[in-house]
Amino acid sequence: MSLLDLPSHPTSTTTSQRAPAGPSSAAAPTVPTPPAATTRDHADDRTSRSDRINQLRAGVLGANDGIVSVAGLAVGVAGATTDIRWLLVAGLAALIAGALSMAMGEYVSVSTQRDTDRALIERTRRELSEDPTAQHGLLVDALVESGIPTDVVGEVAESMERHDALTAHTRFRHGVEQDTVVSPLGAALASLIAFTLGGIIPLIAILASPPVWRLPATLAAVVVALALLGVVSARLGQADARTATIRTIIGGALALLVTYGIGAALGVAIG
Repeated sequence: MSLLDLPSHPTSTTTSQRAPAGPSSAAAPTVPTPPAATTRDHADDRTSRSDRINQLRAGVLGANDGIVSVAGLAVGVAGATTDIRWLLVAGLAALIAGALSMAMGEYVSVSTQRDTDRALIERTRRELSEDPTAQHGLLVDALVESGIPTDVVGEVAESMERHDALTAHTRFRHGVEQDTVVSPLGAALASLIAFTLGGIIPLIAILASPPVWRLPATLAAVVVALALLGVVSARLGQADARTATIRTIIGGALALLVTYGIGAALGVAIG
């Protein structure tokens, strides 16, 4: 065999056979996140955030109620009598009864909200299975009211329904997130603890002060506690701390003065 009989480009066949592998090997492989996992993570984040907000709300409300109600009752009793035993009994009774009442009220309130949201979700699920066309029209109307342009709202609604019809309808039509139904037990515990901590402050102040200083000492303790609570609640709600603090202090101080005046009047009348 002569050199003329050999192929002029011995690697051309190999190159042509491997050519299709070139572009794919040059591109970096990507591993997309599974849609189900992403949706589940987002749902978990919304649920956790909703629970935290609910517990913070219950805690702020419980602390404010604990400070004002326990201080008001204790100051009212102090206006009627100087006997430390009656102050202790009245203060402990107000603290225990108020904490349990707040916790139970919060539990019942949040449970009612949770049951209402779940019933609405189930009703929406049933309506979607029975008459999806009519429900689609309602979703379109809700999206138009939220600001979606009318020329694209139909496509937007269809895309949402293909992804998760129940979530789209409950969120945009009813304002309910099916994955963020709050926990009543967490709200009840937050309210119980916050009320107890808030109520202990004025109770200690009034029990540790001599009779002549009970009202000023309790008022000062309440003002400081309410000021701190106002700042914390404003920070959590991203609101103006000054306005929230002043509003909280004025309300608490008025409650104390009114209850002390009533107690003093009753003490004079009884005595």
